[in-house]
Amino acid sequence: MTDRAQKAPHWLGASAAARAFAARTLSPVELVSALLARAAAVDPGINVYIRLDAEAALEAARVAEAEIMAGRVRGPLHGVPVGIKDIIDVAGLPTTCHSRLLLNNVAAADAAVVARLRQAGAIVMGKLATHEFAIGGPSFDLPFPPARNPWNPAHHPGGSSSGAAAGLAAGLFPLALGSDTGGSIRHPASACGIVGLKPTYGLVSRRGVFPLSFTCDHVGPMARTVADTALLLDAIAGHDPQDPGSAATPRTHYAALLERGVRGLRIGTVRRFHERDMPADPEVAAALDLVARTLAAEGAELRDVRLPPLADFAAVNRVILSSEAWAVHAPWLRRRPGEYGRLARRRLMAGAFYQAGDYVAAQRRRLQMITQVEAALREADVLLCASSMEPACRIDDAEAVARSYPRQARAPFNVTGHPALAMMAGLSAGGLPLSVQFAGRYFDEATVLRVARAWERVAGTDTCHPALG
Repeated sequence: MTDRAQKAPHWLGASAAARAFAARTLSPVELVSALLARAAAVDPGINVYIRLDAEAALEAARVAEAEIMAGRVRGPLHGVPVGIKDIIDVAGLPTTCHSRLLLNNVAAADAAVVARLRQAGAIVMGKLATHEFAIGGPSFDLPFPPARNPWNPAHHPGGSSSGAAAGLAAGLFPLALGSDTGGSIRHPASACGIVGLKPTYGLVSRRGVFPLSFTCDHVGPMARTVADTALLLDAIAGHDPQDPGSAATPRTHYAALLERGVRGLRIGTVRRFHERDMPADPEVAAALDLVARTLAAEGAELRDVRLPPLADFAAVNRVILSSEAWAVHAPWLRRRPGEYGRLARRRLMAGAFYQAGDYVAAQRRRLQMITQVEAALREADVLLCASSMEPACRIDDAEAVARSYPRQARAPFNVTGHPALAMMAGLSAGGLPLSVQFAGRYFDEATVLRVARAWERVAGTDTCHPALG
């Protein structure tokens, strides 16, 4: 092993691990073993794993290692470990959705995204904590404890892909799969200081993923670096005729533009979100200004962009998400309400009180909002805006957690389906991550990732880790 791998193999990203495998300075078995040791040391304090599948991961690592030695490498993720949010099926493991209702719900087959990862040679480490059914959390009345923020375990890691982001930030795996219906990839990415991408609606299959909202659900990649996020997206993107929402698009190499910089790109800054609609914490506002100035110094052209108010986006997302979630959960909520945790039950029950007219009106307004965002993206190549309006609050302060959930600018891009990425924009005075969000044109994740990489390269966010363990 190299000195760096010997000292801290748990901080190796997917790209670096693949290079080490090729150079024979690290093996998949050594990496998986190091990550299992890391989990034993730090996970008891942050509750990332619902199910750590150690023996299966080691066996997969042994197979991957033998294939590498024989010269049969399936691609850049061959032998690379990945964590899976526990609403996504992994054959032979329970998909519990962090709920007592599904404790014995053993998946008969891999979700489409997991099957793609296995085909690429990736190694599944286990199932990760989430909010109950991707909506009810952080909750303390469930069969498993909520994940905690590795930057400060007394604080919230965001949700609902909480275990994925916390595990990445803590060095438990280099890649993870999350889902995003109202911000559930980007919220924990913001809180934990990692990179989380909600792809264009339809780019990544949702077959084998427990639904929350049929027309707002997205599955996407999470990683510690922009390059690794692009690699993971390469592996999981593609048309799936068995997912009714899947889109048939040409294959794209999402990392192709990463190092081109931003010179000549038009960055549309959506200031109204964090200045007028929902005034952000001063540290967040300052961080967003720094990101914009940095990209301008790198050669981007900044343009102010106007979009509808955040409150309008939030209302449309709330009506659609709640109505569709009620359609999913109504039979259980009528027959087995006591088996839900309090937060999930309360949030899901809200959908029972919307009428058909409310849902139709929200879908009509959604079309108008799509038109408005599309118009903005004719004037700009990528939009820059807030993700979270403040650093993560304490996880045991229920009132603060409840206040923090609506204080975000992520829901607009679930409503419109445009790709959106959240990542670290700096650290607060209290040592917690601050965040920025980039959004782009449909199926133009490559340009979103390009802008994110330009910021990452200057700011060095890819080398900033919590001092945990």
